[in-house]
Amino acid sequence: MKALAVDGGGIRGLIPALVLAEIESRTGRGIAGMVDLIAGTSTGAIIACGLARPRPMAAERIAALYEEDGPKIFSRSALKTVTSAGGYIDEKYDDAELVASLERHLGPARLSEATTPVMVTAYDLQAREALLLRSDGGGDVTFVQAAHASSAAPTYFEPVRVGARTLVDGGVAAVNPAAWAYAEAGGRLDFLLSLGTGEHTRPLPYDEVKDWGRLEWAVPVIDVVFDASSDAVEAQMTALADDRYLRLQTPLDEASDDLDDASPENLAALRREAERLIAERSDDIDRACAALTA
Repeated sequence: MKALAVDGGGIRGLIPALVLAEIESRTGRGIAGMVDLIAGTSTGAIIACGLARPRPMAAERIAALYEEDGPKIFSRSALKTVTSAGGYIDEKYDDAELVASLERHLGPARLSEATTPVMVTAYDLQAREALLLRSDGGGDVTFVQAAHASSAAPTYFEPVRVGARTLVDGGVAAVNPAAWAYAEAGGRLDFLLSLGTGEHTRPLPYDEVKDWGRLEWAVPVIDVVFDASSDAVEAQMTALADDRYLRLQTPLDEASDDLDDASPENLAALRREAERLIAERSDDIDRACAALTA
């Protein structure tokens, strides 16, 4: 069994989308035809749904959507900026543009119609449990509902109602869904490719954080939890799967690590980060191509 797992990370999803486009270019094949399972969290769930939908999207096209739709999704009116107090007393963004983009590109299909088995992570606020939305069970939802729920990051977007459930971003449970993919396969994986969205490099110095309270921690704590969770899964998967597991991740030396910085300058920087990753890990990408097409 071969699987793909794509991390959460907001607009930084441009990085794994470009890596996948490179793999499709080198192999001449679509990702959906090379793997037996695609797992995604948050922005990774959007990518997973695009790859697994009926008539799968090319990864290059998915990457283009970050540059085309990202600035609209992460845009606030002056009124929203004031009424949300910058995201401290209400969600930072209206989700109308996000939903509109998902509806345009994912259409009305349900997860059960997936070309390739897919699962995306979410968290149920009412049941207080991590949740998998899957093509072979776990609720008969649409691709749009699954991607929307998985990417509803607290403080950024409001929670999503799916049936009787109230769902938020799967990153609160598993920003790196590789362990879910491994568990889904019962550990019997031939190859698992895990794609990151850029590793945090911005320090939080003691003198800056030592007197922070709830208000100051409200947004940074999300990044800290997401980053730590991803690191933990990376360590676990390296130990469990050894050479059957390949992680492609890059430090964010140039681009912002903010989930919502969709400025032209940062989108260009994210593209350069992806290109640097592809160049520096070219041999590993060749290894992934060989494993996926074997």
